[in-house]
Amino acid sequence: MRAKPQVGDVSPRHGPVTEPAARAVGGRGRPDPGLMALPYGVILGHMVTAPRGPERTDPAGDALAVVDAHGTVTGWSEGARRLSGYPAAEVTGRPVTDLVDPGGGDPAGAWRSLCGGGAATVVLRHRDGHRTDLTVRACPVRGGRPAYVISAVPDDRERLLVEAVFRQASMPMSVFDTEQRYLRMNDAASRVLERPESELRHRPFFPDTAEDASFLRHLRLVVETGRPVHWESRTSGPTGRRMYAWNIEMWPVRDSSGEVIGTALAAQDSSEQYLARQRLAILNEAADALGTQLDVTHTAEELVGLVVPRFADVAAVDLLESVLSGEEPPSGVVGGEAKLCRVAHHSLGSPLPRPLTELGAVESHPPTSPPARALASGEIVLARTGTPDVDDWLERRAVRRPWLSGWRGRDLSLMAVPLVARGTTLGVAMFARTLRPEQPVAFDRHDVSLAQELASRAAVCADNARRYTRERTTALALQRSLLPQALTGQVAVEIASRYQPALSQAGVGGDWFDVIPLSGTRVALVVGDVVGHGIHASVTMGRLRTAVWTLADVDLPPDELLTHLDDLVGHLATDESRETGEIAATCLYAVYDPVSRRCTLASAGHPPPVVRLPEGSVRIVEVSAGPMLGVGGLPFEATEIQLPEGCLLALYTDGLVEGRELDVDSGLRALCAALEAPAEDLDDLCDTVLRTCLPDTPTDDVALLIARTEALDADRVAVWDMPADPAMVATARQHTVEQLARWGLEEVAFVTELVVSELVTNAIRYGGAPIQLRLIRDNSLICEVSDASSTSPHLRRARTYDEGGRGLLLVAQLTDRWGTRPNRNGKTIWAEQSLPGV
Repeated sequence: MRAKPQVGDVSPRHGPVTEPAARAVGGRGRPDPGLMALPYGVILGHMVTAPRGPERTDPAGDALAVVDAHGTVTGWSEGARRLSGYPAAEVTGRPVTDLVDPGGGDPAGAWRSLCGGGAATVVLRHRDGHRTDLTVRACPVRGGRPAYVISAVPDDRERLLVEAVFRQASMPMSVFDTEQRYLRMNDAASRVLERPESELRHRPFFPDTAEDASFLRHLRLVVETGRPVHWESRTSGPTGRRMYAWNIEMWPVRDSSGEVIGTALAAQDSSEQYLARQRLAILNEAADALGTQLDVTHTAEELVGLVVPRFADVAAVDLLESVLSGEEPPSGVVGGEAKLCRVAHHSLGSPLPRPLTELGAVESHPPTSPPARALASGEIVLARTGTPDVDDWLERRAVRRPWLSGWRGRDLSLMAVPLVARGTTLGVAMFARTLRPEQPVAFDRHDVSLAQELASRAAVCADNARRYTRERTTALALQRSLLPQALTGQVAVEIASRYQPALSQAGVGGDWFDVIPLSGTRVALVVGDVVGHGIHASVTMGRLRTAVWTLADVDLPPDELLTHLDDLVGHLATDESRETGEIAATCLYAVYDPVSRRCTLASAGHPPPVVRLPEGSVRIVEVSAGPMLGVGGLPFEATEIQLPEGCLLALYTDGLVEGRELDVDSGLRALCAALEAPAEDLDDLCDTVLRTCLPDTPTDDVALLIARTEALDADRVAVWDMPADPAMVATARQHTVEQLARWGLEEVAFVTELVVSELVTNAIRYGGAPIQLRLIRDNSLICEVSDASSTSPHLRRARTYDEGGRGLLLVAQLTDRWGTRPNRNGKTIWAEQSLPGV
């Protein structure tokens, strides 16, 4: 802004000034030497150009001031106002010393330099308080009262320093006007934008992406609000060759009046930190997302679901066939042509909607293909379409699949990552990125590091699942081989059973059940549960089942049998505790007699059985719950109940009632409710119980045994009590012959008569009263003789001249099987023979 030329033109561009440059304000009194010594105090700096002399000063842009001989300001240009912040009304008429920093420089030396036509450096005190170094020049005004026109610019050294700082700053810096047009940008910003400053200056910022639109909104927000803004952005350069993450500070630029005249920004490249956070976030998520189930296929699905879309556009997992078949995979690298099975695949859908290999398909990969190279080297292989090996590999696979023509011509970045855990090669994970114009970023060393970590974790989880599956399959096969394969041929009960292995990660447990035929048409029902899971639990279960069969063959009462079984578990625990830990188990042993219709039970820490009576009511049998097997030193008690014909007796393991989210009492109520459902077929009833009581994914093994009781009619049993008199042997034979005639079994009368004669004779001679003879007709003919002696007889080989010792040998030869069992008053010797036509 130029002052009105009332006295003369103040512009020094026309040479020496012959008229005053501005209207004088004040000027009375004689000159003050002190003021005249400090005329540079009024010098103001130019904001745009740096004039090199009075003849080149532009009054429209330079800071010009007129000072009279008394040191009073009489003229003030618009450039002076912009530089100092003072309007003309506040400066004119005031001493020039009011604008000078009193502590700066040599005033007298500066004035002499100015008067001599040179330049001087002074310090200007701005209206807002800050100081500015200025270079000033003076030009005398001719043809009027003594005065000087003084022009000023900021100190060249400071200006150059500031310009160098801006230009050479390591972070991108830019200046926009209020219309979001580029005004300035430093070298770092030019490198990021990949365009020179001259190409963008005075051009508006035009958004191409959503990130650009957000950037523009923040620029406008600074202008609208006049407040600084912090913005974090992830974007790419114009050519898309590199992705950036930025922390951007934007602030308003104001003039001396406080009006916003532009926006400046400085951007901090935080790409490395951002990528590190992203990698750490993925790894943290992988720690929770991978290996949630001990299933190889599920682990592979978790891996591909984790990396797409944050790491790759397409991901697939191919495993060796041996891993899926349960065999031990090879150790170390796998050379030659790789035969892999696709178990998981995931993609963004577009532009690659379908995989090269369908799920479940097995395909061979040539040695030059990325997956084969990764398996052979044990290292991650980076590849890209456009190379002969990769194109040939993709082409060979796509030829057999016409729908995969979309892969042809794609610019892809590929990564093959071997899945190796504990030195065992499981397969390979394939990742791919489509190098689209909006995101043409190929896999780099950072991606390799992240993929290695992800693959390592996934491989360990998959190997854990593989080993678990193999152990579980082995344990399950072992357990099923130890469980009874057929429960038919029982007279006392009708049987149905179920064994449900757990679906949890704990492994197969040690649950078992058994149905053991006993003498006298009786039957033993057994249910047990070994504490723990895995192969060791299955092996322990097999040993206990064998022990129960052995003890049951001795025909011990239930409480005595559990006592012996508890001793056995204690011995096993002592022998194996160093290697396998403590051994404990629960067991319920029940013996049902269809003749007396009584059931005797004993429990070793096992859940009580449930019985449904013929009229339909269901109740829990109150059994004295003894200690678990292996505790030792505590007794077991037997409970005897009467069971009418047609009762349903349900024996089970705790997984049936404790595998629910409810408590045990609620589980028992659910079991009782399931048993109340009418069912003629016991197999259907077993299925109903499992559906009602078990959750979708049982966490423990379940063994269920349901028995429907039968009863022998009185006309199929004959009983005689007799004294210990040798003469009663003939009577016993006579009773036997007559009873067999009533049953129509005359064909076996001779053999049975001999057996009864030998057994009764031994009872009278060695046992003593009371003596009882009982014949039972069922699918076989059973002869039982009871006496008061608890001593069990045994076979012996009689010598040629011995008069006795051949009785039991004769019984053993004439019958199918024989044995002895203890009873309340002594013992019972029994013999069983098959019937003709049965």
